[in-house]
Order: sequence, then structure tokens, then C-alpha cells
Amino acid sequence: MLIVSGIISMDPSGHDRAVELFAPLVEATLAEDGNITYGFWADPANPGTFRVYEEWASTEAMGEHMASAHMAEFLTGMGTLPITGVDIHQHEVTDSTKLM
Repeated sequence: MLIVSGIISMDPSGHDRAVELFAPLVEATLAEDGNITYGFWADPANPGTFRVYEEWASTEAMGEHMASAHMAEFLTGMGTLPITGVDIHQHEVTDSTKLM
């Protein structure tokens, strides 16, 4: 399993447009084969800062997602936003147990 986690930061003026771009991407991605979960969450204490979190069944599934039309459309839209930082990492998970 792959976990992708990180932060996208932008000038707060781009917040609402980012949310508009996230919604269709999340909907389409959650329907993809091999996607376990996918989302973006706004940091209430820091407008314009979003947490990214994804889980994928395999590298291949994530690769198909990255090549999808909805991802291309999202990236084009993100290119118009006042992004100040992106810090996203991929983690390979070999074992997982329920904590609670």
C-alpha cells in the first residue's frame, strides 16, 4: 500500500478556488480502482494551507491516477493559483494494524 501525505500552501486569496478544484478531483479519484481514500483538508488556523492525504493499493493504481484526465485538469487549474509551497511525500507501507 502507498500513503501520500503532505501540505499545499498558498496565498489565502486562492483558498476558495482551490476548494472548487479539489471537489471534482476527489469525487473522480475515489471512484478509481486501487484508491482506498483521497482528500484535501483546510487548516482552520492557517487560511490557504491544505493537508493532502491519499491511500493507494499499489504503485500502478497511483500511476494510473497521475495519468488520468481529471488529474491533468486539476494540475492545470492549480497552475493558476498563488501557491507558495508544496511538501508532499509518498510512503510505502508493508504492514498496518488498527490502532483504535
